[in-house]
This record gives sequence, C-alpha cells and structure tokens, in this order.
Amino acid sequence: ERKNVMASIKKMNGKFKVNINKKGFPRLSKRFLDKKTAKLWANEIEIQMEKGEFQSLNVVPTTLREVLIKYREEKTIHKKGVREETVKINFLLKDKITSHSMMQLRSHHIHELMKELIKTRKPNTVNKYIHIISHAWKVSKQEWGLTLPRDNPFDMVTKYKYNDQRDRILTKQEYKDLLVEAESSPLIQLKDIIQILYLTGCRRGELLRLSKNNINFEKRTMTFLDTKNGEDRTIPISDQVLKILKKYPFGKKLFPISTYRLSKFWRRAKENIGIKDFRLHDLRACFCTNAFLSGLTVAEVATLSGHKDWSQLRRYTRIKPEDLIDKVNKIKMII
Repeated sequence: ERKNVMASIKKMNGKFKVNINKKGFPRLSKRFLDKKTAKLWANEIEIQMEKGEFQSLNVVPTTLREVLIKYREEKTIHKKGVREETVKINFLLKDKITSHSMMQLRSHHIHELMKELIKTRKPNTVNKYIHIISHAWKVSKQEWGLTLPRDNPFDMVTKYKYNDQRDRILTKQEYKDLLVEAESSPLIQLKDIIQILYLTGCRRGELLRLSKNNINFEKRTMTFLDTKNGEDRTIPISDQVLKILKKYPFGKKLFPISTYRLSKFWRRAKENIGIKDFRLHDLRACFCTNAFLSGLTVAEVATLSGHKDWSQLRRYTRIKPEDLIDKVNKIKMII
C-alpha cells in the first residue's frame, strides 16, 4: 500500500488533468487526452517516487511534442544538418501526432502521419521525418530516463522504398551553356563556384565553408575541414582551379555566400537555359565520371571526392560491355 501519495484526476475542458501531491516531492500537474493514459502516467510517477527513481518533469518530457522540442535543443543543434532537421522538427510540432503522450504512441499513429506526409513529399523525405521521431524516442528512453514500452513503435512501421541513386550528368554543351548563363547572373561568383564544384568534386557546403587559411598556394592544395564523413580532406589544385582561386585575394572565406542565395541563383540559371532534372550536387557526379574517363583509379577518385564507400563510385564509371572487348582479348591464360 502506498503512503503519503495523493493523485487525483479531473476532467477539464475535454482533457484529463492529473494532480499528484506526495510529501517530500514537488506538486505535479499534467493534462492528457484520455483517462486511461492519465492513470498510467500517475501510477508510473507514484512508483518512481516510492523507489527513489523520480526525476523532475522539467528534465523528463512526457508528450511527443515535449520530446521533439528537447531533442531539437539538445541533439539537433550539434548536427551538421542542424538547419534541415530543425525545419523538419518545427513542421512535425504542428501535427496532431505530437499531442500524444509517449506511452500512448502507437504504430497506427505513425502510419497516419506517413499517409499525410506522402501527399506532398517524396518517399525518402517521409522516411527522414520518421527517422527523426524514432531516434528521439530512443534517446528519451535510453538517455533521458523516460519510462516507455519495451518495443519501439517505429520498428513496427514499414518505411517507403525508394531509389536515391542519380545518374544525371551534364553534356559538354550543357556545361558550356551553363557557364555562359552564369556569367550574367546577379551572383557574380556563380560561374566560378560551378566550375570549382565541377572540377574538384567537392560538396557545396565544403566549398562555402572553405577558409583562405585552408588553401596552400605553394603546395597547390586545399583542405576541407570536418567534412560529411567526419574527416578533413586535402586535395590537389589543378591549374584551372588555381586560376579561379587567385581571383579572390580578400576576405577570410573564399565565398562568403549563404546556401539559400547560392541555391536561388543556381536554379534561375539552369531554368533559363532549360536544364532539367539536374541539381547542384550532381556536379559532383560530373567530376567523378570525368575522373574515371580520364583514367583515374577508384582509390584515386575516392581520395579526391571523399567517398568512404567505394561501391558508391561504381555507378560513375559508366563502363559498357563493348568497351571491354579489347581488354578481354588481352587476358593471358595461365592454364
């Protein structure tokens, strides 16, 4: 029998309000959508108090909305993709699913969310939303001490299948047309940015973060710090890239431009000349393909591009069976 515990549940404005008052602990108050969940929460809190395991509700969130806010402030903020994930979490906070308590969350709630998201978003994007909530669920249980069911409801949801591999590269004429169009862009650095991405295979974010201190003109190298795979990467500078870099002698950063501003004028340039189904990131694929066609090995291209998984580079080789006929005829039989 529990002593000195006083939990009461009252229905107020369509919700069930729980009040807990136990000697030696702060008074607690919480609202829930249904009485069953309210009772489960009150019972769990009382058990934690008796066992000496209770933590202040200011530390341990109980609804999905509270969990996502805490996750955004404590986890998302430290990620490289903080901006993108913050936008996604802020969108999720407007959805009705976040009003559910974590104990109340079920797989059918997640299915409903996915059905709504897929109406306006691609399968891969929907999966990213679900991954964020799933990871927040795990963190709240494993790190924040929130008592949750043994099974993660997200493990019972089938994610959408998709193929995110892209094979789109520019033709020589498209590349020439793009550079001509970029010359007249209000963003005066656009042409140089396109050329560097095309000639080095670096990522957009790596280039925009590049500091002048990370360019060694004597050794003809430049270093990208804290790249996507978590490592620094130093690459050689070609004559053409070197010529472009020397045009910008002032300032700490090579290109002090926001991602939004670059994306805006990039889209405008490619649309003006009718280039479709091609993203700024696809310039990286152009570099890899050109490097293989120039005779570089997989190891050499991976060193330049920063691909950790060499298998990802396979699609850039563009090798056709008929291209191997001469080499097959030169294979020596040792038996």
